[in-house]
Amino acid sequence: MNNSEQLNLLLIKLENLLLRQQGFESEIETLRNQVRQLQSGGAPIPAVQKPIEQKPLVVFPERNTPPSFANQNTPPPVIAPPTFAQPAQQPTFTNQFKRENLGKSSFEKFIGENLINKIGILILIIGVAIGANYAIENGMVSPLTRIILGYLVGAGLMGFAIKLKAKYESFSAVLLSGAIAIMYFITYAAFDFYKLIPQAMAFTLMVIFTSFTIVAAIKYNKQVIAHIGLVGAYAVPFLLSNGSGQAGVLFTYIAIINIGILILSFKKYWKPLFYASFGLTWIIFLAWRLDLPSDNNFFSLSLLFSTLFFFIFYITNLAYKVSKKEVFGLSDVVLLLLNSFIYYGIGYFILADNKHSVELLGLFTLANAVVHFVVAVIIYKRKLADRNLFYLILAMVITFITMAVPVQLDGGWVTIFWTVEAAVLFYLARVKNIAIYEKLSFPLIFLAFFSLAQDWLSYADYYGNVPIVKPILNVGFLTGCIFIASFIWMLKISSKETEKPAEWIWIRQILTYAIPSILVFVTYITFSIEIAKHFNNLFELTKINTTPNAKAEFANFVYNYNYEKLKTALIFIYTLFFVSALTILNLKKLRNNELALANVALNLLVIVAFLTFGLWNLSELRDAYKYADSSLSLNQSGYKEVVYFKNGAINIYIRYISIAFLGLLVWSFYKLSKSDLLKKWPKTAFDYIFYITLLWILSSELVNVVSLSYLEGSYKLGLSVLWGAFSLFLICIGLWKNKKHLRIGAIILFAITLIKLFIYDVSYLDTIAKTALFIFLGVLLLFISFLYNKYKHLIIENADAED
Repeated sequence: MNNSEQLNLLLIKLENLLLRQQGFESEIETLRNQVRQLQSGGAPIPAVQKPIEQKPLVVFPERNTPPSFANQNTPPPVIAPPTFAQPAQQPTFTNQFKRENLGKSSFEKFIGENLINKIGILILIIGVAIGANYAIENGMVSPLTRIILGYLVGAGLMGFAIKLKAKYESFSAVLLSGAIAIMYFITYAAFDFYKLIPQAMAFTLMVIFTSFTIVAAIKYNKQVIAHIGLVGAYAVPFLLSNGSGQAGVLFTYIAIINIGILILSFKKYWKPLFYASFGLTWIIFLAWRLDLPSDNNFFSLSLLFSTLFFFIFYITNLAYKVSKKEVFGLSDVVLLLLNSFIYYGIGYFILADNKHSVELLGLFTLANAVVHFVVAVIIYKRKLADRNLFYLILAMVITFITMAVPVQLDGGWVTIFWTVEAAVLFYLARVKNIAIYEKLSFPLIFLAFFSLAQDWLSYADYYGNVPIVKPILNVGFLTGCIFIASFIWMLKISSKETEKPAEWIWIRQILTYAIPSILVFVTYITFSIEIAKHFNNLFELTKINTTPNAKAEFANFVYNYNYEKLKTALIFIYTLFFVSALTILNLKKLRNNELALANVALNLLVIVAFLTFGLWNLSELRDAYKYADSSLSLNQSGYKEVVYFKNGAINIYIRYISIAFLGLLVWSFYKLSKSDLLKKWPKTAFDYIFYITLLWILSSELVNVVSLSYLEGSYKLGLSVLWGAFSLFLICIGLWKNKKHLRIGAIILFAITLIKLFIYDVSYLDTIAKTALFIFLGVLLLFISFLYNKYKHLIIENADAED
């Protein structure tokens, strides 16, 4: 259908609606004349009938009607758009207050028809109260007469209100509300002032008044009647209180009122009425419960009525919307959540306050989830409400199940449950396209991660305060594996192309990076903790009491701290392997540009960490191998060295294992730098990283060999010779591979070597060493100069080519 055809159809619809409106205006004018005639009591005023031009209604063709091939080429008729008369100018807000328009304004109508009668009924109630008080103080009539007269005034006002209902419904409703209020207070006076009626009778009368109020509110369709009756009903228990403290009677009465409002909610959607009953009920209950001492005897009563109120308000909130199949608004959702969590908070407080019911907190939380689940199932099976309400209640089910686990369980089981729950919600959100589940999985993902981090912190103290835990075969490792498996599953789901949500797009953007980042971090930490556990166990097993005869608090224990250094070395080896494997995985399978940048950052970080802390730890292992851990023991001849532990050659071998894994990392880094994943990676960057790392390792190895040879003083000379030779090596590579940056780097290194020679080495070396060092470095400089002169044509040609 083109634009002209659509415009014609819309104009036809508009013309039909205008015809119907003219008919409605005629009928309205007729009804107004009849009302005026009845009010004046005179002869009927003839209605002015405006002639209505009857135009045939345009009949639209049925949908999906196949086109007629005979008229397929006939152009559609052009329908002229109808002309409409210009509407009369409406009076503005300021014009309503002009003298000529004041009598017709809605402001005067509001005062005359609504405000005056409410003020009048209030003054009438006050007048009745003043008159009754005057009669009481002056003894004009007997107590029984006063009460009877009060009821007669209320009954008369009620009868007058009922009589006026047919013609003046709004005015009658206000009168009826005043009559009910008078009935409440007269009953209070009969019970409290004169003791003319017992408490049970007063209670029964108030229930009758409340029921009558609800019925009247429905008949009149006036919310004000229900409000006045409700406020009076909630005030009655306090007005009629004789200090007996019968909480059961109070809450039974409030429950009856709320049940009446529940019945009313199936007929009327009066939110202010529900707000008032909801707020007053929970305020009264909380004020009573929080004022009780901890050793009270109201455990069953508190739990019973809080549960009853919860169910009443739950059904009341759902009743009208579900019965009418209307959409839930924001206020309905807020009340649903408030009711659920207020009840849960009260129930949790009641159970936690009783020492015999503390263990039922998890079961109570799970019971809340079951209640919401039953409601969700009923709504889903019978299709009683919109889809959003079903998902909201189902989200509450998930929330309470999530809360039940940490309330009842502890440790890794909480993490396992939250992780699996987050993965399932994420699956339903992405695969089943249920947006609310992705919103729920978002906090659960981070909640599970922080719970796992808390589990890790329990293994932070390794020195005698934690029992020995077997690596791999423990709950912590099982928790980590389930976490890793769940996040791998979520990562696979996330990698698939799915439709982006219309709202809360930032959640999906955060999860796109958060899930793989958390997965990599948790995988690394999980296995590193198992390595640490193994060496922590070995460390604890080396515990020796050097003062067996001393009391426990004065005992002295010795540990083999070599295991701490071995643990650090093995974690460095694991780290080198992990980042190498991650880089190779990205190169071979994942091919992700963002991960490639992360690989670069991780590789650099690990290389720097190994060259500093890692090599330092390896040097301490070397020293521990050379000098066994020992302690001093006092005997008759004085202090004597006692050796408790002997360390094996693993302290030396682990150095070369570490360097081998460093080589694996450097090789994977080289492959990454040559791949197309790093588009803006500088060509010379890897050369700097590689040759600096190589020089650092060679220097460390030189110090290691000198130390093992017990020639600690000669490493200064050795480093100068090594750095000079390495400079020559870089010059040769730079000329051979035509890499200017290597030649410049070699010159800088040689300059550093010369500075070290003149500032540091000269003051520490003997004459022979100085002579040999100066001759060696001089020969190197001359040879480097010779190479530059011999291959200067290559350098010049390369410079010209670059220009």
